[in-house]
Amino acid sequence: MNPLNEDVAVEVATPALPIETEIAAPSYVSDLMMLTKARLSMLVLVTTFVGFCMASPEAIDWFLLFRALFGTALIAASAAVLNQFIERKVDRLMDRTKHRPLPAGRMRPSTALGLGVLLAVAGFIYMLNRVNTPAALLAAATLAVYLAFYTPLKRRSSICVSVGAISGAIPPMIGWAAARPSVDAGAWILFAVLFFWQMPHFLAIAWMYRDEYAQAGFVMLRPRDIGGLCTARKSLLSSIALTIVTIIPICLKMVAPWYLLGAIVCNAVLVTCAVQFLVSRDRSSARRLFFASIFYLPLLLGLMVFAKN
Repeated sequence: MNPLNEDVAVEVATPALPIETEIAAPSYVSDLMMLTKARLSMLVLVTTFVGFCMASPEAIDWFLLFRALFGTALIAASAAVLNQFIERKVDRLMDRTKHRPLPAGRMRPSTALGLGVLLAVAGFIYMLNRVNTPAALLAAATLAVYLAFYTPLKRRSSICVSVGAISGAIPPMIGWAAARPSVDAGAWILFAVLFFWQMPHFLAIAWMYRDEYAQAGFVMLRPRDIGGLCTARKSLLSSIALTIVTIIPICLKMVAPWYLLGAIVCNAVLVTCAVQFLVSRDRSSARRLFFASIFYLPLLLGLMVFAKN
């Protein structure tokens, strides 16, 4: 439920090869993992975990954390399944997705639809009863934004990237609400971190795979941005905004002072790669920005957790 949400974010690290290898001898288990985007869902759980840790006033309630992660995992899996159900015909048009269970014909659409709905209902009810109402509502909001807005917008407007980033930025708020339960300034800071991080991350992907997206009818970039200037400029501005947002925890005394040094280093690397992308606007610079964002997020979030006051 995150364009933490498009599994290309994982697959692009080694283009095409992992897909072909993984589906060489598909099994029911591997199909389920592909359908629920198990690898990508881990990122959702990591950000939920960070939100829970940052919101925990004292010692972490590990049993409550497990329940929050389990419920979030169900919602994330339902988002992945229902997304692939909706886009099953479009997935046949791209080499990256045509071997998924639905477009390849290894699973019936009705089966996927039933599974997706079951996971969504089970996840919401579980969160409502075993975690708390705010966390359950945030999880439902994530699913709704992802399926009702982001998924259809991908074929209509490049604003889909920003809308998808909203969905992808909610999971740490789920963790925060599960631990408190409330949504205050700290939760919104984590939301902003995830939101602005996703912009350079997924714009770099969209630029690298712009031809495939266009072939499938996805409008991930502005139609007139042939040279990539708007895409690269937006990536840089988002990286700068991210830098500013990551300094706010210091001002609110959420983290120890030493966090600032690590945050500056992480942001300096990301902004530098964004500048290079703006200057070159080629696949190599886009790929460099993508990998920088991949390393950036766990390092920055890890710094936050370890430096928490």
